[in-house]
Amino acid sequence: MNDQAQEFLSYVIKGLVDHPNDVKITRTVDDMGVLLTLDLNPEDMGKVIGRKGNTAKAVRTLLRVVGMKHNARVNLKITEPEGGMKSVARPAAADSSEVDAAIEDLKNELE
Repeated sequence: MNDQAQEFLSYVIKGLVDHPNDVKITRTVDDMGVLLTLDLNPEDMGKVIGRKGNTAKAVRTLLRVVGMKHNARVNLKITEPEGGMKSVARPAAADSSEVDAAIEDLKNELE
């Protein structure tokens, strides 16, 4: 299957990101098929993954189509960059009762 899936992935991802020179794709072949590992600039992670992961899902689907054309199974692994969101503590979402209480407090202050 040569490197057509890798070339396709490179073309698509470099078109999405702000730092195309930082895109690095590693191709590994084993008995399970082809694994493409994607490394990129941490600032571009959101663009590649997309809202609720929809962009990444679409790219994976297209890679499977390219693979099917060549009778190969193609998978994509997006490497979490160092200092990515997994390593950052995210604030907990506010409970709706807390929001309601804050709104009540504001109403009382305005009266």
